[in-house]
Amino acid sequence: MRVLIVDDERPARDKLRRMLESEPGIDAIEEARDGVEALELLAAFAPDVLLLDIQMPEITGLDVAASLPSPAPLVVFVTAYDEYAIRAFDANAIDYLLKPYDQPRLQRALQRVRERLALQRPPQQAAMPELPAVTQLLVPERSGTRVVKVDQIQWIETADNYVILHTDDGEPLMRQTLAGLLEKLGPRFVRCHRRAAVQLSWIASIVNLDKGDGELILHNGARVPCSRQCRADVMARL
Repeated sequence: MRVLIVDDERPARDKLRRMLESEPGIDAIEEARDGVEALELLAAFAPDVLLLDIQMPEITGLDVAASLPSPAPLVVFVTAYDEYAIRAFDANAIDYLLKPYDQPRLQRALQRVRERLALQRPPQQAAMPELPAVTQLLVPERSGTRVVKVDQIQWIETADNYVILHTDDGEPLMRQTLAGLLEKLGPRFVRCHRRAAVQLSWIASIVNLDKGDGELILHNGARVPCSRQCRADVMARL
């Protein structure tokens, strides 16, 4: 089970992570500090369930639940306010954890999630054929259309509603989400930060920074941020 914790308070995230780490069947845990970050992480992390706070700045947990793509991960709301219970279940929540909760209460919520996941996943599921990754991108520009070979893309970063493709021949701007582009590019790229991804073959070394963060040094000397949340996946893919 892949779990995404969404809470704007660090102590709440830390407590939930500690409790989850003692439970069997938890394959991966990721954290988001707010609703915006949670929605950005969905495609890259692909959680089975969101443990979702309700009261958060900018986007509430209820707004996040209403904005989930289809097929959506399961949702367990985690909040200190019981007045949201009816609206939470109207949003098709699996469960509703009222703070402060304890380990047995979390275990009951996780059991409900496991039961629902078992219903959603048939015992024998035919493998879907993988689509071949693209080898080039067509980037519209004022003077025409630029052809960018995927092999030449060293790393990618987000810029509002665009992505910047870093190559030796320039940094063309493409109107595309990072998550959507990574689906097209295939496994040769890995997300290394919520705002960046890198082509694995371009990584020359990794530099450790404070608090578990790091930097990826590319073969051409470029330095790309690598967050603590993404570091394990980058290391596993190298």
